[in-house]
Amino acid sequence: MPTKQPLPPKEKTLFNRILKCYEQKQYRNGLKFAKQILSNPKFAEHGETLAMKGLTLNCLNRKEEAYELVKRGLKNDLTSHVCWHVYGLLQRSDKKYDEAIKCYRNALRWEKDNLHILRDLSMLQVHMRDLEGYKETRYNLLQLKSGQRASWIGYAVANHLVKDFDMAFKVLEEFRKTQQGQNGDYEYSELLLYQITILIEAGMQGRALEHLNKHKAQVADKNALMELNAEIFLSLEKYDKAEKLCTELMYRNPENHRYYEMLERAIRPSNNDERLQIYDAAAKIFPKTDSPKIIPLSLVSGDKFRIRVDQFLRSGLERGVPPLFVNLKPLYEDKEKVLIIEELVLNYLIALENCEKFAPSDMVKQAPTSTLWSWYFLAQHYDILENTDKALEYINKAIEHTPTLIEAHTLKAKILLHAGDMPSSVKCMDEAQSLDTADRFVNYKCACYMIRNNQIEEAENMASKFTRETISVQEYLREMQCMWFEAECANAHFRGKKYGEALKKCHEIDRHFREILEDQFDFHQYCMRKMTLRSYVQMLRLEDQLRLHKFYFDAALVAIKVYLRLHDKPQQLNGDQSQLEENSMSKSELKKLRNKQRKQKRKQAEEERKKQEQEKANKNRQQRNKVDEDNEGIKKDEFDADKLVSVENPIQEARSFLTSLLLHHASKLDTHVLAFEIYEREKKFLLMIRALLKAKKLVDGGARHPSVHLRLMKFVKAVSNASSEINDAVKTVIDSMLNEFLSTSDYETYNMEYIEENKTSISHLFAGYQSMYILDPSKNLEAAKRFISSWKEYLPSVDLQTCTDILESFREGDFGALPKDLIQEFQLNCSEKYSHATAFKTATLATPESDTKPVAENGTNSDNHVNEQTDIAVSCN
Repeated sequence: MPTKQPLPPKEKTLFNRILKCYEQKQYRNGLKFAKQILSNPKFAEHGETLAMKGLTLNCLNRKEEAYELVKRGLKNDLTSHVCWHVYGLLQRSDKKYDEAIKCYRNALRWEKDNLHILRDLSMLQVHMRDLEGYKETRYNLLQLKSGQRASWIGYAVANHLVKDFDMAFKVLEEFRKTQQGQNGDYEYSELLLYQITILIEAGMQGRALEHLNKHKAQVADKNALMELNAEIFLSLEKYDKAEKLCTELMYRNPENHRYYEMLERAIRPSNNDERLQIYDAAAKIFPKTDSPKIIPLSLVSGDKFRIRVDQFLRSGLERGVPPLFVNLKPLYEDKEKVLIIEELVLNYLIALENCEKFAPSDMVKQAPTSTLWSWYFLAQHYDILENTDKALEYINKAIEHTPTLIEAHTLKAKILLHAGDMPSSVKCMDEAQSLDTADRFVNYKCACYMIRNNQIEEAENMASKFTRETISVQEYLREMQCMWFEAECANAHFRGKKYGEALKKCHEIDRHFREILEDQFDFHQYCMRKMTLRSYVQMLRLEDQLRLHKFYFDAALVAIKVYLRLHDKPQQLNGDQSQLEENSMSKSELKKLRNKQRKQKRKQAEEERKKQEQEKANKNRQQRNKVDEDNEGIKKDEFDADKLVSVENPIQEARSFLTSLLLHHASKLDTHVLAFEIYEREKKFLLMIRALLKAKKLVDGGARHPSVHLRLMKFVKAVSNASSEINDAVKTVIDSMLNEFLSTSDYETYNMEYIEENKTSISHLFAGYQSMYILDPSKNLEAAKRFISSWKEYLPSVDLQTCTDILESFREGDFGALPKDLIQEFQLNCSEKYSHATAFKTATLATPESDTKPVAENGTNSDNHVNEQTDIAVSCN
C-alpha cells in the first residue's frame, strides 16, 4: 500500500540516497540528505524521512533524538510500513525483541509481502523461540521467493524445530532435486547429512539407511557418515554390519571410547569375559593405544586386575606419562583396587632403588626417570587418600631428583592446596611458572591459586603476561569472556567481604551469558547461507540450555548469598565489619595488619604509576590511529561496585538470579535452599513450602536430610513468629504440609530425636544443633558446646572443607554470639587434624565476635542467616 505522504521525484531520489547511505554506514551523508528533504516546508513533517533520520541518529548513538524523530514520523504516517519497520529496528537495537516483533507485524499489515520485513521478523522469531510463528513466516517467504535457496532451507529448519520431521524432510528433498551435487561438494554433503539426521531423530532409521546408501558417494564427511551409518545399523539390529563399521572407526581413532562402546553393542557380549576378549583383541591390533588397556581395568578384580594394572603401570612409568594417575583415578572408588595399585608401585620403588628394575626378576634395567615418575605417581596416590605427609614426602623426592620438572612443582602446589596451605601452594605454583613463562596453562593455574589465596592483584599481574600490552588486564579478560577468572575473583571478594566487587564480577559473568545469547543473532542467516545446518540446530539447542553451565551457577550462588548478606547486615557497607575485626585483634596481630596495609599502599602506588603510564600510551596510540566517529561504538558501561551494594531492595535483586536457577538448575539442592532463604525473608510461606517440598524430593532421606531438616526448623519458627499474620487458608496448607513432614507438634523434642538418631554424621549433628539454637535462641551456648563435644569423637572422619565451613559458620553467627575461647577451642581441634591448613591458624582466623556482643548488630534475627560460604549440610551430602 502506498504511503499517504508520497514524495515528488526529486525528494524521492534524496530519500533513496538516505537508504543507500544507511546501508553503506555513511551516516553523516544520510543526515545531510534528510535535512534537504525536511528543510522543504512541504515535507517538514514527512513521516518516512523523519523515521530514517531517527534510524541514522541511532547508529550515531544519539538514541533520545532517534526515538523522538521515529515516533514523530510514525505519528505523522501510521500507515507507512517504513515507519513501523524503522521503529522495529530501533527496538531491536535496544534488545526489546517482543516490541520489535509487534512493530514488524504492524508493518506487514500495510505491506504484507515485503521481503526485508519478513526476513527481519523471522530472525527475531527464531531468536525468541517463537517457533510456530517462525514456521509461518518462513512459509510466506518460500511462497514469495521460491527460487531462493534460503527460502527452502529456512522453511525446512522451521519444520525441524517444531518436530514436523516428515515435512522438513520433504521440503529438503524437493530442494535437493533442484541441485546438482558433485563428489566433494561440501554444501551438498551437509544437506544430505542434515536429511539423514532428521530421519534418525524422527525414528525412521529404515528411510535414513536407504537415503544414506543412495547418496553416500556424495557425502564429503566420511567419518560422520560412518558414525551415522553405524548408529542406524545398531538401531535396526543389523549387528554384523554395525560391527564392521565400528571396527573401521576404531582404525581411524583407536583412542575414542565411544567406538568401543558401539562395538560392544554390536557384538553383544553376555559376560565380562567376552567383553575382555574384545579389548584384548583391540590391544593386540593397537599395541600403542591406552584405551583398550584402561577400560578393562574396571571390568576385572583380584588377581586378574593385578596382572593387567601391573602391565599398564609399568608401561606408563617407563615412558614417563604424567597423566598416568588420571587414567586410573576412576578406579579409586574400589578400595581393594587402591590397595593393589599402592602395593605394586611401592614394590616398584624398592626394586628400582635396589637394582634399577621394576622387579628383581626383570631382565631390562630402567632409566632413572622411572623412579622419578614412580615418586610422582605415589604423591598423587597419597594426595587423593588425604595422606598429605606421605604425598609431600614423595613429591619432594621428585623435585630433589629433577628440580626443573614443572609437573612436580605443580603437583606439590596441588597437594598443599588440598591440605589447606594456600600461601605455600601459591609459592610452589609461582616457582613452576618461573620455569616456563611461556606456558599458558601453568600461568593460568598460578593465577587461579593466587586468587584462591586472595592475592587478586598478583593474579592480575600474572595473567597480564598473556594479555595485550595496549589494554588493561581486567578489560582484556572481560573482553575475552574469561569467566573462570571472574568466578574465582567473585568468590575471593566474597570471602574478603568486598561485596560490591563480588557482585560486579557476578554481574559481568551474567552479562557474558547474555552476550552469548545475543551473538546467536548473527548466525541465523549465516548458517542458512553456508549450509552448516546440523551445527546450526545444535547451536540453537545449546543456547536454550546455556545457563546450565557451571560458571553461571557459581556466579548466581555468590550473588544471591551477597544480596542475602546485604539484607541481613546492611551496616557492613559502612566499614563496621573491618572496624570490629581490628578491635578484636591483639597488639601483635594489629601490628601485622598495619605492616600489611603499608605494603599494600606502596604496591597500590606503584600500580597506579604503571596504570597512568599505560593510559598515556593508550592515549597516544588512539591519537595515532584515530577512527571515524561514525563507525565508533559506545563503550559498554561498567558495573559500579558502590551502586551494586547500595540497592534499595537486595532481596528483589537476589530473586532475579534465583529465577534463572529455578529455570535451569531445578535439579540441584542449592537452588531450593537459597530459594527458601529468600522466601523466608519475604515471609512468603507458601513459596517456602514449595522450596522445602522440592528439596525433599531431590535428596536421599527426604526431610531427614540435614539441609532440609534445618530449613524445616526455620520454617516452623517463622510460622510461630508470624502466626497472627497468616490467614486461615494459608494456615490450612501449612498444617497439612507439617503433618506430612513431622510426626509431632513438639518441634524441640523432634529435633533432639533427630540428633540422637544421627550421632554418627557430622552434617546431621550440625544441622540438629543449629536448629536447637533456631528454635530457642537462648540455648545458643549449650548447642555450640554440645556440638563441639560431639565433634571431637568424629573428627577423624571429617574432611577439610567441612571443618572450614563450620568454623566460618560459627564466626558468622549461625549460633549467635559465642565466646571467643569456645570458637578457638574448635579451631584448635581442627588444626590438630589438619596441621598444614592455614585456615585454622589463630592469627588468620581471629574471630570478630566478643563474649557479650552479638554478630547480628543490626537487630536481624540470626536464625534467618544463611551460611554464605557453603551450606554445610549440602557440602557434606
